[in-house]
Amino acid sequence: MASHSSTLYASPSSFKLLSSHRLNPSPKYFNLRFPRPVKRPHFDLRCSVSIEKEVPETERPFTFLRDSDGGGTQSSSSSSSVRARFETMIRTAQDKVCEAIEAVEGGPKFKEDVWSRPGGGGGISRVLQDGNVWEKAGVNVSVVYGVMPPEAYRAAKGAATSEQKPGPVPFFAAGISSVLHPKNPFAPTLHFNYRYFETDAPKDVPGAPRQWWFGGGTDFTPAYIFEEDVKHFHSVQKQACDKFDPSFYPRFKKWCDDYFYIKHRDERRGLGGIFFDDLNDYDQEMLLSFATECASSVIPAYIPIIEKRKDTPFNDQHKAWQQLRRGRYVEFNLVYDRGTTFGLKTGGRIESILVSLPLSARWEYDHKPQEGTEEWKLLDACINPKEWL
Repeated sequence: MASHSSTLYASPSSFKLLSSHRLNPSPKYFNLRFPRPVKRPHFDLRCSVSIEKEVPETERPFTFLRDSDGGGTQSSSSSSSVRARFETMIRTAQDKVCEAIEAVEGGPKFKEDVWSRPGGGGGISRVLQDGNVWEKAGVNVSVVYGVMPPEAYRAAKGAATSEQKPGPVPFFAAGISSVLHPKNPFAPTLHFNYRYFETDAPKDVPGAPRQWWFGGGTDFTPAYIFEEDVKHFHSVQKQACDKFDPSFYPRFKKWCDDYFYIKHRDERRGLGGIFFDDLNDYDQEMLLSFATECASSVIPAYIPIIEKRKDTPFNDQHKAWQQLRRGRYVEFNLVYDRGTTFGLKTGGRIESILVSLPLSARWEYDHKPQEGTEEWKLLDACINPKEWL
């Protein structure tokens, strides 16, 4: 999970906020076994999506929205648009998660960077590094306006004919993204990401409908399995899903297991959670409420586990195993995470791109944990995803 300063990559159907507060349209969810609501062809649109370069700010604005989207009001919460309410949601979630982390840390605080773009949009990046509990914690929000090429619009719209040749299509994307790496090997890493994407109609196709999607998820990556912790984490995800549709949790759990797959290792990055993308086949208000509920579930799903495990005694062997699993985290992000790899290829802001990575990781030649050990049990669960509930 990563991002970069002013580059985007796209499947026409989804834009993913990655760990640094930048938004990237994302092809990375193709080849999943779960079907899309609308079938859309794959495009490689690298270097053809345009957004303005960011400008550092000294203070947080009330909103990053343009005036036409409610940005002219004192607070985006006063606007009824989905764009404004989603921005309010992600900024509230960022504040609450950072407050919860700082409360557990008991002293260390997040470093904050604020940025904007002249034509609208911006973001807030918060990173806490080498704290008492977390080795590295990043919680970032972004609101981005840009322009996508006509091929992406035709694919996203689905109904466009070959005769239609719209010009560049304006888009809006917003999201929150976070990775939390604790110091203690018995405390799990957490990743969550919730995002919203819209396209506007191209100027030469009057009346064309606006397209929109929601995406996101929360996933859990421990180095050691405490079954009660895994069940607690998954039960909170299921509770959030069940408030809206009982099919969501099993559907999005499988999607998560399939997405966080390290192909060259034939194993998952962690013990899953929920993951969804390109959702637009439900009522828009319902999906906004669902994304809000999922983001609100991060603290109750994760902080009680951290409180329980952060002071657990450990030895050098436990730490070495955690570092090996962190190596797997690095492998997934640098090899399979399309946002990270695209950012590296296109000269994005390196601190932003790599904010999701841990401070330290380890690789050993041909390392195989002994069967029956706690390390082996974790690896087995990553190779053979389990139903925890």
